Amino acid sequence: MNGSDFLERMRGKRMILVGDSMNRSMLQSLACILRQSLGNWSRVHEVRRKTEFKAVGYNSLFFEDYEFYLDFFQTPFLVERVYNGSIEVNLRLDVVDEGTSAIRKSDIVIFNTGHWFTDQKTYGGKNYYQEGNYVHPQLDHMEAYTRALKTWAKWIDHTFSHGKTKVFFQGSSPTHFRGGQWNSGGKCHMETEPIFNETFLEEYPVQNRIFEQVRGGMQTPVVYLNITRLTDYRKDGHVSMYYLERRTPKEKVMAVKLQDCSHWCMPGVPDTWNELLYASLVMDGQD
Repeated sequence: MNGSDFLERMRGKRMILVGDSMNRSMLQSLACILRQSLGNWSRVHEVRRKTEFKAVGYNSLFFEDYEFYLDFFQTPFLVERVYNGSIEVNLRLDVVDEGTSAIRKSDIVIFNTGHWFTDQKTYGGKNYYQEGNYVHPQLDHMEAYTRALKTWAKWIDHTFSHGKTKVFFQGSSPTHFRGGQWNSGGKCHMETEPIFNETFLEEYPVQNRIFEQVRGGMQTPVVYLNITRLTDYRKDGHVSMYYLERRTPKEKVMAVKLQDCSHWCMPGVPDTWNELLYASLVMDGQD
């Protein structure tokens, strides 16, 4: 990946990544790659002042020499969460989360979602999903994911019908827990090699299949960064027990008990996602 060429192609533009922590990792990786290609690091600034930057979960970097904004907006479901004070109570499956005006202003938008559409993250689907004024007493999380994606797809077709904005969607990033999940003793430390035997790869995730079906009915072209299979090989690339510095005895115990086998070390796997993004832009003639 040529960071200088990437920045030249992005001159005078704005790119935003919208979604969950996997997209945040992708942004952190890209920011590091681009920063390393610059001779003067002091010409990269974190922007804080403008109105849209006050949104919760919003971050923006400005590459001054290229007049290029690289932004991130955290909205793990892509649809709107409803709060009663500071407590989250419902998820609006029929309303896209437009928590920042920067999405509409961007030249390139990269979306992802799916990792939070689980029973654990959605209270088992009980009295959580809302459409209009109706709150579903019970709804399966994959059905909710499908409805949320259809809402997102309609919004994309309406918002970006002008064709000036390049829209991407990133596929699911696999996890590699052994002996349990993140909250039940799952582990991935001591992994030093990727998967070589393809029979140990996960089945193709249903989230990807749902997106592919929804995408097929859209009018707006959406570039699909299908990173799932190539990422699945890298069982050795997770943060595992190093998400804490493990300075105190308590931190050492917590690091072993609650390992992170979802997120990725950097440099590492997210750099490859950005190489695919760069290749897509080059092939598309983005300049």
